Amino acid sequence: MEQSAGYRLEPQKKIALVAHDNKKKDLLEWAKWNREILAQHVVYATGTTGKLLEQELGLEVIKLQSGPLGGDQQIGAKIAEGEIDFLIFFWDPLEPQPHDPDVKALLRIAVVWNIPVACNRASADFMISSPLMSGEYQRLTPDYEVHLKRVIGWE
Repeated sequence: MEQSAGYRLEPQKKIALVAHDNKKKDLLEWAKWNREILAQHVVYATGTTGKLLEQELGLEVIKLQSGPLGGDQQIGAKIAEGEIDFLIFFWDPLEPQPHDPDVKALLRIAVVWNIPVACNRASADFMISSPLMSGEYQRLTPDYEVHLKRVIGWE
């Protein structure tokens, strides 16, 4: 598949933070450690996580619905619309979630649009400390023109 020019990411990134219940404490600790960096960017979060982040960090967080109530899908839609630059999603691989299909859809859409994704603290540390965080970046996106123009035949 060919790559298109994609999106130009400004120095101020739009970061989505999501965490399953068993991982919220870990995400809050990580966010407190990285508060000064996060303060330079626009932070989005699903409902409960967003409230906790605002309380802990004293930063404004754009809060969407709770994950099980559609927040994961809202973030996915923002990714597809180019409104989210990357995703930090501390998900719990050992605990079944009632909204597992939504979680899978969110991770899938992040890959479809070539959004950097961190699913644990180590990958989030590498991502947030990257020199690319403070500058512009041209994120390539796949060229889906062929897919969009395909002919669907009905028999």
